[in-house]
Amino acid sequence: MDAEQLAGLLAEVRDGTLSADEAMARLRRLPYADIAGARIDHHRTLRTGHPEAVYGPGKSPSQCARIVAEMLSGGSGPVLLTRASTDQVAAALAACPGGVVHRPADREPEGADDAAKPSADLATVVWRAAAARAERVVVAAAGTSDGPVAAEAAAVLGAFGIDAGMVTDIGLAGLHRFLAEIDTLAAAEVVIVVAGMEGALATAVAGVVPAPVIAVPTSAGYGAALDGVTALLAMHASCAAGITVVGIDNGFGAAMAAMRILDLAATQRDRAG
Repeated sequence: MDAEQLAGLLAEVRDGTLSADEAMARLRRLPYADIAGARIDHHRTLRTGHPEAVYGPGKSPSQCARIVAEMLSGGSGPVLLTRASTDQVAAALAACPGGVVHRPADREPEGADDAAKPSADLATVVWRAAAARAERVVVAAAGTSDGPVAAEAAAVLGAFGIDAGMVTDIGLAGLHRFLAEIDTLAAAEVVIVVAGMEGALATAVAGVVPAPVIAVPTSAGYGAALDGVTALLAMHASCAAGITVVGIDNGFGAAMAAMRILDLAATQRDRAG
């Protein structure tokens, strides 16, 4: 249940078109519902402005399908299934038609992996995407291998109405590629930087743009890259002040951090207007 639904429910009780008992029956879904071994947090949108998402790894296809169905029935906002395997996507779409599947460009769904580490084949599925918003967000990926994480961030932003601009393969090993995109980066209201290896792109971006920079270390890299730990620590130790750093491969978390920033700015504009 979101704020709009709750307001409507209270209005029906006030107007006498809904009895108190019927209202209580609906409110029993708050703050959560037990389904498929999970407690679905229907109250989260009221608290934070955004619903929870369904994280695919570790869940069976049938669990994903039942949880998505419950979330669709308990609110009016976007519903997301993240890091979903081919079987999870198929089960969820069979139970809940209308979801839009997002995968990195040029990837096929064969060979999907249920492991927690993101595979190029894992998908983000979005039901009931929000209306389009005008804010400008850029998702910048250092290398092609960072593409799956960048794609996840873009898909999550799209679920909440943000058509993110994608800038790919601008890692600092080819500085001219980065310099060619500075104007695009500088025009954004939020920049999400996705980088593995030594994670240097986040510092470079934060040094040339005024917007908030959200850095996502990825597990791409050899040996001393330590599956993303080196990029994570480098981003935390950046000499460019004010970078926000999320966990390794966490494109979803970066997108939600961006949405909090954008929502706060929108609220302040509405109050000022």
